[in-house]
Amino acid sequence: MKKAYVSVINDLVTDQRVHKSCLSLQKAGFDVVLIGRIMHNSLKMNQRPYQTIRMRLPFEKGPLFYISFNIRLFFKLLASKQDLLVSNDLDTLLPNFLIAKLRGIPLVYDSHEYFTETPELVGRPLIQNIWKILEAQLVSRLPEMITVNESIANLFRKKYNIRVHVVRNVPLRLTNKEKVSRKELGLPEDRTILLMQGSGINIQRGAEELVESMQYLENCLLLIIGGGDVLKILKEISQKLQLDEKISFLGKMPYQQMMQYTQQADIGFTLDKDTNLNYRYSLPNKLFDYIQAGTPVIASNLPEVRKIVETYQIGRIIVNHTPENIAKLIRECIEDKDLMKEWENNLNFAAQSLCWENEEKVLLKIYGQYH
Repeated sequence: MKKAYVSVINDLVTDQRVHKSCLSLQKAGFDVVLIGRIMHNSLKMNQRPYQTIRMRLPFEKGPLFYISFNIRLFFKLLASKQDLLVSNDLDTLLPNFLIAKLRGIPLVYDSHEYFTETPELVGRPLIQNIWKILEAQLVSRLPEMITVNESIANLFRKKYNIRVHVVRNVPLRLTNKEKVSRKELGLPEDRTILLMQGSGINIQRGAEELVESMQYLENCLLLIIGGGDVLKILKEISQKLQLDEKISFLGKMPYQQMMQYTQQADIGFTLDKDTNLNYRYSLPNKLFDYIQAGTPVIASNLPEVRKIVETYQIGRIIVNHTPENIAKLIRECIEDKDLMKEWENNLNFAAQSLCWENEEKVLLKIYGQYH
């Protein structure tokens, strides 16, 4: 059986797109090995039907982390035998590209975001230019690549004149319709449950304003599930505004456990701001998780997100990120019972369409040509 090595810089436990891609590779007939990293606060690895390797590195952030990861990944790949390489995002592409050239084997590049325009790089021109040069040197030499939506695909097509396939990061169909009760999850039965979730609750994603909006709401509980670089700030805002009874920080948890909470939420939020190209053209994973869970959404006015929300009529788009406006929109949604019911009905239809079982057909065709 041909062997495929899949590389990602993220913690393997929480990266659902890479997990789904590995399952699709198996379906295409490959023996799969997934390589990632392990951090000091990583969750225990759950059982997977393919081999996983988690590299422990001397650094967990900054330039030395990226350098050490890429060196370790290169030698890990060099010491193994592969028939296909799959590189997830720009920060794993260089070692995969070098090994592919050395061995004359195919390489599939899957870009989960517009990496060079992420908020962590915008405003740091030297670091940003290094990544831009790396992207230009490597991506321009690829025959094809994969990315997560048409907006980002068009940017790559225009920039490098290569074939770009779109595979949206939608979840597997949620087949278990037996919800864990609010009581079992320790959630109140008599309050409106609001939810923001994700492994990257970071800067410029509207989380601060959402937390501040809770001071204007009654009988609501906001759940924040996941990790990210603004969690400390969010907790400080909550304490400062004395919102501890209105906000619950649940931290990172396995995907299936997280979705139990998602199914109990009345409204889910995806509030990325239009402050950089990566966010402008993003299509956040959480949006599709909300859809599978049957949870109506309040979302920011980004083209790819707005297209989904308005096409399927499953929620509302905010016009600005002020806490007062967010709170006003939440109240309007909660009070309009008929509209909420209409959204819930539409979500059933959207969930049947926007699932990995449909989306992976593109991926299986790509992988199939290398088997």
